Amino acid sequence: MDRIPVAGPWITDKEVSYAADAAANGWYERAGEYPRRFEEAMAAYVGSRYALSLPHCTAAIHLSLLALGVGPGDEVVVPDVTWIATAAPLSYVGATPVFADIDEHTWCLTPDSFEAVITPRTRAVIPVDLYGSMPQLDEIVGIARARDIAVVEDAAEAIGSAYRGRRAGSFGHTGVFSFHGSKTLVTGEGGMLVTNDRDLYDRVKFFSDHGRPPGDRYFLNSEIAYKYKMSSMQAAIGLAQIERVEELVARKREIHLWYREGLSDIEGLELNHEPEDVLNSFWMTTAVLDPDLGWMSRDLVTALDHYKIDSRPFFSPLSSLTPYRQQPEALAARERNTVSYRVGPRGINLPSALVLSRDDVAFVCESLREILKSRP
Repeated sequence: MDRIPVAGPWITDKEVSYAADAAANGWYERAGEYPRRFEEAMAAYVGSRYALSLPHCTAAIHLSLLALGVGPGDEVVVPDVTWIATAAPLSYVGATPVFADIDEHTWCLTPDSFEAVITPRTRAVIPVDLYGSMPQLDEIVGIARARDIAVVEDAAEAIGSAYRGRRAGSFGHTGVFSFHGSKTLVTGEGGMLVTNDRDLYDRVKFFSDHGRPPGDRYFLNSEIAYKYKMSSMQAAIGLAQIERVEELVARKREIHLWYREGLSDIEGLELNHEPEDVLNSFWMTTAVLDPDLGWMSRDLVTALDHYKIDSRPFFSPLSSLTPYRQQPEALAARERNTVSYRVGPRGINLPSALVLSRDDVAFVCESLREILKSRP
């Protein structure tokens, strides 16, 4: 590689073989075989009764909100620091995002920050398993259940993570995953929705296929809905990957360990936290820098680029982004979400591609040390 990539998959002959079989034979009587097998394997792995393969995780959040009846006038709590895909589907259904603060070490929604922003209009909460970390989901779900608030667990970045022995994605009314090419488990593009609720599953499946009733053979659609499906070739790659998921997660954890060994003595640099009750899959090894080091994440991305090292800045608070910044909820969030605004500008995702070698990580650590010796 000419450059050290920030993210990317680990593809073997198994994925290539399954995809080739789907391309050659995934038609006629075998049409739908690979999506079904992928869904069954994913449900079994997560520990959910039902799973639906989709073109992306954004669709999974959108369908969750539709099936839960979230709409205009409703508020949905989201952590202020996450990718915009967590919040964008709220606009699709006409709901209002309410941005809550994150924990300083796990970088996930906290129970206290969630509870503090609940109003009579709060209809749902979307806790995010950021970068493979996990929030205190038992507490968050308990608060939500007591207030009759739906939970959509955004596990897009956390396949293989676990909280108190339960897999990421298994805590909410629905759990959603991403299989984008940068993720631990990939299908190129793609997503999955899991649930234990048969009624929710049926409603989600209905919405994903243009509003066709179950078993419809005559194309008699009963509602205007959406077209959200995964192709057989994508599902074939996903099936091969889920069959290798423990190997993939183990490699992510190994890469993170290499970084921890290489950077642990740098004062003022904090890597991903792993509380005692969490198994972190470390989708992205991430460093947050103390202000005393003088570096903002965007400057550090530019500096690493000179070493031919790709990296990414930590997600900016959603309430700071152009689509939201003038909304009343965003204005209030910028006043109260002190951790989000302290961590966001000083965090950086280090190269975490599954194909990295120990020497690659050692070079990143050495380069980062050289950079941090100076001021930007």
